[in-house]
Amino acid sequence: MSVVRRPPVVADLTLVTAGAMTANVAGYLLQLLAGRWLGVGGYSEFASLLAVQLLCAVPALALQNVVARERVRGADTAALRGLQWRCAAMVAAVAVVLVPVVTVALDVGVLACAGALAAAPALVLLSGEQGILQGNRRFRELAIVLGAAGIARVTPALALLAMGAGAAPALWATALGLSGAALFARTLASRDAADARHAVEGQSRDNGRHAVEGQSRENGRHAVEGQSRENAPHTVEGQSHENARQAVEGRSHIEGEHGAPVPSESAPTTRPGEVTQHETGGARADGTRRSTTRHTAAVADAAAEPTRADHRTGVLPVLRAAQLQAALMALSSADLIVVRMVLEDEDASRYALGAIATKIAFWLPAAVGVVLYPRMAQPAHSARAIRDALAVLSGIGVLAVAGAALAAPLAPLFAGRDYAPIQGLLWLFALHGAVLAVLQGAVLSAIAVDRTATAALAWLGLAVEVALMIAFARTVPTLIVTAVSVATVTTVIVAGTVLRAAEKPHLTT
Repeated sequence: MSVVRRPPVVADLTLVTAGAMTANVAGYLLQLLAGRWLGVGGYSEFASLLAVQLLCAVPALALQNVVARERVRGADTAALRGLQWRCAAMVAAVAVVLVPVVTVALDVGVLACAGALAAAPALVLLSGEQGILQGNRRFRELAIVLGAAGIARVTPALALLAMGAGAAPALWATALGLSGAALFARTLASRDAADARHAVEGQSRDNGRHAVEGQSRENGRHAVEGQSRENAPHTVEGQSHENARQAVEGRSHIEGEHGAPVPSESAPTTRPGEVTQHETGGARADGTRRSTTRHTAAVADAAAEPTRADHRTGVLPVLRAAQLQAALMALSSADLIVVRMVLEDEDASRYALGAIATKIAFWLPAAVGVVLYPRMAQPAHSARAIRDALAVLSGIGVLAVAGAALAAPLAPLFAGRDYAPIQGLLWLFALHGAVLAVLQGAVLSAIAVDRTATAALAWLGLAVEVALMIAFARTVPTLIVTAVSVATVTTVIVAGTVLRAAEKPHLTT
């Protein structure tokens, strides 16, 4: 039986979704107000560098997943924080090198570019702490950090933009806000670990005290029962011999002196703290000790902070997870890049608008993977957790597709009659996002079971998608059907591979 009561999975999903939604709304608000305050001329630079910040999230998300996995498997928090700092240092070094490259490639200011890339190491540190909370299954605290990070990133930037500052100060403000969010997450995770240790210490003391009291009562009862059983026959025997002797000798007057039972030399004596060995009593006492030991161990395993450092908590697992995350991100956005190559401007704009439904269906169930990820990382439960996650994601995807089909007639009312040609295709865009959400769940599963070689399948799917789109897609329907088809095949293959890998340990037992 679990000692620590946790909120239901639905409550965890609700909390994490609320935190993520808060961050997303804050991000959309930043883009909306920045577009208004910077104007057409200044917003382009700001928007491009925000996209660069999004790419910086790839190594950060990879680190979060690796940290959560290793934490579930018992890695020490101090070792994981050391990994965070090593990864942050590496990302900072790469960011410094990329500043002049990105500045020239995007034709933006050096200070603005540096501000955008300065967020990269802060994101890594923030995601590392989120991974610790996720691995500890502290989803309430994780939700708080997610929402607080989104607000901390946006608020100082909006304040500067409202005062008339340009893109560079605003981007530096986002980096500063993320640094503050990382510090807040570190404080929250450390306090959570301290509370867990105190709870376990108190539980252990209570268990030990109750075990000793119970053992003492059990020992005393068995000792008394054993002594009584041993003394009873000797008492009867002594009394019989005494009476016979007195009858023969005619000395019945001494009956009162020898009436008390005399302990036999063979009668067992019980010393303080010693358990008298009887078949029934000994087994019960031993069973009590075993039960108490198992209970105490269960408490410690469930809530105590592990002290074992996992030998795999190095940078290499993070790099493997990062290239898997990068493959997913590329596969989810490749169509928006290719569309400008193969379609006319008007059709490309219509496709881009339809892709909003894709993004909604993709990000809507993101909390499912976050909440179920710790179970995926446990070898004994990974296969079941992966199946549960993929099933839940598929169910939410069906609802998203149905919702898009029902809401399709409203699209021209919001976007204008020019977008009416894609009205009947919105369900396909939503289906694309739903399939990508399942693929994201499969990717998280691959990282959880440390089977990141499946990234090759995602990269292969990306190559096939781009090749087919460039070769054959010349209309919006053809393009979205190609995207959905390739994403579906890739998802089925990746998910099947990960499930087989998760089930292998159980096949050998």
